[in-house]
Amino acid sequence: MSNLLRLIGRRLVALPVMVLGVTLLVFVVMSFSSADPARLALGESASADALEQYRAAHHLNDPLLQRYWNYLVGLAHGDLGTSFTGVRISDLVASAFPITIQLTFIGILSAVLLATILGVVAALHRDRWPDQVIRVISIACLATPSFWLALLLIQWLGDVPGGSGSFPSVVTTWVHFSDDPAGYAHQVFLPALAIAVPSTGSLTRVVRTAMVEELDRDYVRTAIGGGIPKHVVVGRNVLRNALITPLTVLGLRIGYAMGGAVVIERIFNIQGMGELIFQGITRNDVNIVQGVSITVALAFIVINIVVDLLYVLVNPRIRSI
Repeated sequence: MSNLLRLIGRRLVALPVMVLGVTLLVFVVMSFSSADPARLALGESASADALEQYRAAHHLNDPLLQRYWNYLVGLAHGDLGTSFTGVRISDLVASAFPITIQLTFIGILSAVLLATILGVVAALHRDRWPDQVIRVISIACLATPSFWLALLLIQWLGDVPGGSGSFPSVVTTWVHFSDDPAGYAHQVFLPALAIAVPSTGSLTRVVRTAMVEELDRDYVRTAIGGGIPKHVVVGRNVLRNALITPLTVLGLRIGYAMGGAVVIERIFNIQGMGELIFQGITRNDVNIVQGVSITVALAFIVINIVVDLLYVLVNPRIRSI
């Protein structure tokens, strides 16, 4: 138990270091933007005195490190700053981020379920026709860009003019699960499928490889030779041990899926982080782009830390180090 606590402590100690690194990188990169916050906030007709007063009031003339420190202090209190229109960015993120998280979670959950089934079937039928078919399917899924698949799904299954589908190609109003579960599932099906397919291809290959390696171990042959049914050995031991390796890949796939969700939201007109960052870019609102980028980056860090801790908890060999 002491070894386990030590390993968890190391990962938790690394968390603030990564947070500082990510926030500093995003802040420095965005500071090179040619956009003038004072000009964007006050308009082109603002006088030089008004512009200078705005910069002084918002500490825009302070040194970079001082501005970064002020931003960190605000971030610690949940303040991501304000947009050039005066709206609190934390309020915008609070309404958009849950939507992105929901799409990412549903897409990844679907990918994990499909990949586990396909990977196990491929490993149990190694080098036979089911394995070959699943291998082709996984490669095709892995090579399919999520944004391109989203466009195809809209044409095939969306309610576009002349189409035969019934799923919404444009989400005009976000329906919450608590209000209408059926309507919620109806609106997220196509976006979640577009997110899930590439991750399914990647995870299927990892699950299949891990299962094959585990099936070749001596304890599996000994257990089956001792009269234990193969499905019992696979279900109780092989599958559990084999899924430890895909768990390490899952953290990265969640990050990729979250980045893909930002693009998918724009295609389906979903008011998530993708729409928010698009508004920031088109309006040249550096503060919105910065707030969204930092939020997504911090979420990615936290998710990977959680997955890393889960890996430590489920892997007895790591706990014994």
